Amino acid sequence: MKTLWASLPVPALLLDPGAIIAESNPAAQSFFNLSSRALHGARLWDMIEVDAPLNAAYGRAEAQRSALFVNDVTLGGLAQADLQCAIQASPMQDSADQMLMLFTPRDMATRLIPSARSQRAARSAIGMAEMLAHEIKNPLAGITGAAQLLAMSLPPEDREMTDLIVAESRRIVTLLDRVEQFGNLTPPALRPVNIHDVLDRARQSASVGVAAHMTIRDRFDPSLPDALADPDQLLQVILNLLANAAEAGAKGGTITLQTSYEPSLRLHDGDKPAARVPLQIDVIDDGPGLPPDIAGDVFDPFVSGRENGTGLGLALVSKLISGMGGMVTVTSAPGQTRFRLSLALAPKTGEI
Repeated sequence: MKTLWASLPVPALLLDPGAIIAESNPAAQSFFNLSSRALHGARLWDMIEVDAPLNAAYGRAEAQRSALFVNDVTLGGLAQADLQCAIQASPMQDSADQMLMLFTPRDMATRLIPSARSQRAARSAIGMAEMLAHEIKNPLAGITGAAQLLAMSLPPEDREMTDLIVAESRRIVTLLDRVEQFGNLTPPALRPVNIHDVLDRARQSASVGVAAHMTIRDRFDPSLPDALADPDQLLQVILNLLANAAEAGAKGGTITLQTSYEPSLRLHDGDKPAARVPLQIDVIDDGPGLPPDIAGDVFDPFVSGRENGTGLGLALVSKLISGMGGMVTVTSAPGQTRFRLSLALAPKTGEI
């Protein structure tokens, strides 16, 4: 076991309650540029400057003995330049109170700020995907129409194949629609938004649609101020999370929409000043939890744990929330998966 621990290629920490470092592997010692003796007994959050939503999310995961997966969090306070990482934490199976945390740096050599060339390449790739999606949809419409016309001349018992063509064509169009949405580079139209109005609209839509087989409850803090967000994009985010929760839950299950205010939460982004993101929206389901083999990658495009899943819903959630200056995290265990959105406050009248 010690050989395996020492051989892990990514920084790994074994944490006691309160995020106190109990053990560190050699990769973690290099990552923090500290010896195992210096790391032992230190509080993790005192060693690094970290997005506060991660601190709070880790505390919930520790208390609930559930797993935590966060993509693209910026860590500061390290010997090297700030790094953008994916972080995974999960309870140790042979311990009642310890947690294992793994860091996967996006780039250990340089600050993870995309170069102008990489940004142009990304825009070109997204633009190509969007163009292909648009071009593929045109012949698909013709195929669907031809299949429907052919079905009109067939007896009911012979329509199985034409119905299959229509159904599969529509499924591909749905996938292409999501590709186009993901490739949309239009900046969000940020303005003050009452998040409860958005949540009510999303709940009404989901309760007669994707989540009709489940109960949707709410635990709202009615005193919350307005968020700085794009209302249409925020509605799309909530609908995507509700659809994800509905697909994970069984008939008769429960989805909970919860709002809260955490004034200490701040989001770090490289050299920019830490931004306050105190408004919290939780979408909680009582399904089986995220599949362990993909749980750490659920916000990556085309990662899905469902048969015929597109893997773009949660990637779009992450993209839209990041564009609004917020953050999305997830904690998951059998019986409870919680997606949390952290949003900024709308500026007061006259505030710059």
